[in-house]
Amino acid sequence: MVLEQIYEKALELIPLNTEEGVALYTQAPVEELMFVANKLRQLHNPGNIVGWMIDRNVNFTNICFSQCSFCNFCRKKGSPNAYITSTDDYISKIDELYSLGGDQLLLQGGMNPDLGIGFYIDLFRNLKKLYPSLKLHALGPPEIVYLAKKERLSYTDVLSQLIEAGLDSLPGAGAEILSDRVRKIVSPAKATTEEWIEVMREAHKLNLPTSATMMYGHIETPEERIEHLIRLRDLQDKKPENHYGFITFIPWPFQDEGTVLLQKHGIKSSYSGPDYIRMIAVSRIILNNIKNIQASILTVGKVIGMLSLHSGANDLGSIMIEENVVSAAGATNRFNANEMQSIIKDAGFIPRRRNQKYELV
Repeated sequence: MVLEQIYEKALELIPLNTEEGVALYTQAPVEELMFVANKLRQLHNPGNIVGWMIDRNVNFTNICFSQCSFCNFCRKKGSPNAYITSTDDYISKIDELYSLGGDQLLLQGGMNPDLGIGFYIDLFRNLKKLYPSLKLHALGPPEIVYLAKKERLSYTDVLSQLIEAGLDSLPGAGAEILSDRVRKIVSPAKATTEEWIEVMREAHKLNLPTSATMMYGHIETPEERIEHLIRLRDLQDKKPENHYGFITFIPWPFQDEGTVLLQKHGIKSSYSGPDYIRMIAVSRIILNNIKNIQASILTVGKVIGMLSLHSGANDLGSIMIEENVVSAAGATNRFNANEMQSIIKDAGFIPRRRNQKYELV
């Protein structure tokens, strides 16, 4: 397969197939991928602006029946350090968020078997009553699937009730790798590939802004990484015209410290800086209908984050005032607002704050 022909096809925004994507991922020199991806970044986002934002990741509970083998955060019901976040805790955390200039909560946690849809409706309404300008980027497809089964409702019914209660956007949480072979090993109790996709399909019909993600670098193959991207691209193609669909895509490497995957199965993270650059570039090339690619500076750090901006990414995400999930498995990079802007400037770009819809603020 001639790589130059694949590059030309990609630059014309013609969708690549799995074979072509795998060829790029496994055979193309990384500098060529960076060059092509950067040209495509300029097609989607002309200019020199790189986005960043201020938000806080608050976990409503750490109790989860899923017990995924890559997660150190979740606890079983009855564990001594299990919790459900109190209203007083939300108030202190949101007050700090507002004092630092942010107005969005990334609200996630475990799939607690004691919490039904009424819990989330009451929580969202209460938070919006206390903080009318607060934006809730909350839950994810696995929680929607779980609530639909628990309450015997459709995905549309669950999403509609949550939107009415105050949900502003839906994260792409729980995607991991959209391959049932992989999911049966790393997260067998969580939503299947088709369930994850179907929730997002219904969210797109409701014009609920969503993001897409990938946690890679564990047991998946290069083919499964490419198939994951193509599934996202194909779903984005089906969104109603002028609806948000997937606003952004964020890949991050598996963090292995203390995980069941590492300790019981010997599965180490295959992460390397050059491979992350390759992942960012191939994502930009394959995802020809998703405008924004965000680098996970929380997991890859300053230098690789900067290089990502020359490899197809146009965003570095949030300063993450609080983050407890990937941090529990070894992610230690954290930057304040001044540091984030300095990183973007040092990479040769202009930093601009934005909101979850990638609107500049």
